Amino acid sequence: MKKVLIMGGLGNGSVIAWAIEDARKRGYTEYAVAGFINDRDGVTEIEGFPVVGGLGDIDKLIDEGYYFINTIFKIGGQKERIAIFENLNIPDDRLATFVHPLAYVAPNVELSPGCVIMPNVSVSSGTKFGKGCRVMVGATIGHNNVIDDYCFFAANCCTGAYLKFGKAVTVSLNSCIREFAEIGNYATIGMGAVVLDNIGEGEIWVGNPARFIKKVE
Repeated sequence: MKKVLIMGGLGNGSVIAWAIEDARKRGYTEYAVAGFINDRDGVTEIEGFPVVGGLGDIDKLIDEGYYFINTIFKIGGQKERIAIFENLNIPDDRLATFVHPLAYVAPNVELSPGCVIMPNVSVSSGTKFGKGCRVMVGATIGHNNVIDDYCFFAANCCTGAYLKFGKAVTVSLNSCIREFAEIGNYATIGMGAVVLDNIGEGEIWVGNPARFIKKVE
């Protein structure tokens, strides 16, 4: 089994860690969680998994044969956090691409390095994901979508078909996006929003129907 380190902490990081462990118990044995990468002072373990180092230890951990999943993102700070991650220069072949065995992913879906597909997700045919995207529990992704790097789809969100997502888009809990829309880089779709229009770069939209409220700061 490949030893995976989760870059992050409580929240998305720990949820993904336990999903990998659940998959392993179900017979999916490609990956096993070896611990976390976390720079918080005094943190030595996260929900029973050891913290094996910080971002400054990445080169050593690559030499030791570890694989990595990055969960260090934040609305309003995506550009900075992505820059930190990309400056680590982790090779693509060391970014773990994890699909939980309880997910449906059509055979012709394209997953780039570092993508995570969680349990009870459905991804329909022809959709393409960029690097480091995460699709959380119960989300539904329609067919023939083009999704750029580092996009995040929260639990139970639903997208239509023929959508174009820019880089590092956040799609929040229980939101819904109609087909053929274009979502700009670093945009955020709020919890429960129903998106019927295109969304520009860095914009936050909320409500039903969704409306623009402000730009990401």
